[in-house]
Amino acid sequence: MIHGLRAAILLCAALLPARVLAEAGPSETLLQRMQQAYHQLNFELTLVESRQGQLEPKRLTRGHLDDQVLTHLTHLNGRPREFVQRNDEISFFDASHDGYTLRHSRLPGLFNRLQQLSLKELLTHYEAVIAGRSRVLGRVAEVVRLVPRAEHYYGYVLWLDQESGLLLKLDTLDPEAGLVEQTMGVALTISEQPAGFLRELKGAALPPAMSLSELYPAPQQPLSWHAQWLPAGFEVLSRDKHKLPVTEQPVDYLMASNGVVDISVYVSQAGAASEPRQQLVRQGATHLVSLVSPSRVEITVVGDIPAETARRIAESVKPVEP
Repeated sequence: MIHGLRAAILLCAALLPARVLAEAGPSETLLQRMQQAYHQLNFELTLVESRQGQLEPKRLTRGHLDDQVLTHLTHLNGRPREFVQRNDEISFFDASHDGYTLRHSRLPGLFNRLQQLSLKELLTHYEAVIAGRSRVLGRVAEVVRLVPRAEHYYGYVLWLDQESGLLLKLDTLDPEAGLVEQTMGVALTISEQPAGFLRELKGAALPPAMSLSELYPAPQQPLSWHAQWLPAGFEVLSRDKHKLPVTEQPVDYLMASNGVVDISVYVSQAGAASEPRQQLVRQGATHLVSLVSPSRVEITVVGDIPAETARRIAESVKPVEP
């Protein structure tokens, strides 16, 4: 009887108008609760990421053991890929190359980044708006929209579990409010004790931890070119020269970020026979724009940004004036 009453109450809550929900508390409070839930609860969440009709299932497991936070993220289809986080060290494993561990790194994907980034930084670039209630996984969810405060950004919609605060679903929207990518929970377990296999990960031998400065001993190197245009709010965080994995091709590299989204710009010398061209590749929310200039310089821009934004950045890359 109690369970039936609780279900009826939750169903009624799901049907409440947005005006009533707005009175329950500001959107910032819901986002704070989302991050607190991620950092404090023991849970396992199975996700399905949808990109242009292709489905990628993943499993995210977090737990707390002896004052240590453990996270395991694994891809469930295709080649084996998994990530192990022990406090501030993350180990990356992929069947295509040897595993490695980075200090002060972060799990890949916006779904994970939203749980950990500074809300002050997030709300500098996006306005959080409560958009009512819905249901995900049979659970009542608070819906929060992140509306860009400037042009040339994606917008986002978050579904937050009313009971626990956990993020259950994330939509990425283009400037016309079209859906470009979705990550949705399909199974959730919250428990008092962490999953048993996390105890094995706690004592597992992982690759020795390195810092980014050890990987790139001189990351801030002057480059002979610069991007004359970046979207409002983006700042250049890194410049360096290195060789691409596998191909060993030398490139100049620039990374810019607004704290939520990173943009990578690569510049290299094109082959002598290369003709001026422009290429666009999309994978979900990620766009890659590559162009060869008349001076046979190849410029590639990669990031979770609209195609026109990536193209405009690529076309703005020019030599530095003496």
